[in-house]
Amino acid sequence: MIAQIDHLVITVRSVEETCSFYERVLGFERKSVAGKPTALHFGSCKISVHQTDRTFEPKASAPTVGSADFCLITEWTLDDVVRRLEAQNVAIELGPVDRDGARGPIRSIYFRDPDGNLVEVSTYAPSDTGAKRAAASSAAFGFAVAALLYR
Repeated sequence: MIAQIDHLVITVRSVEETCSFYERVLGFERKSVAGKPTALHFGSCKISVHQTDRTFEPKASAPTVGSADFCLITEWTLDDVVRRLEAQNVAIELGPVDRDGARGPIRSIYFRDPDGNLVEVSTYAPSDTGAKRAAASSAAFGFAVAALLYR
């Protein structure tokens, strides 16, 4: 019935600070249209960014800054991602560590965005069948959002 996640929403203190972080650190593209939520695009997916004092309806029953925990799949090596994070002065909280992704085993690193949201960036092993499915999916999905959990 459901094929994939199209987008997710994070609630932030500052749209400007959050968008700047994701553009600078992960290469996301910011799109702003008057009267609509600001969005961060990557591949064919997006993260909508709602500022605490300017949310849109409908919304979660208790939108909370810093409550998101999500995983993004990268086509880069984790070593390259680590170098990028270090170059941008982003502290790695954990990893690389082995985890279970939606399509099989993944290798992950964890860090936090300016609002304290936990961002996991992961890669499937190249020989893994999960990676083959992820690669096929990522052609249409870019960085795939594997999970979003609210605390």
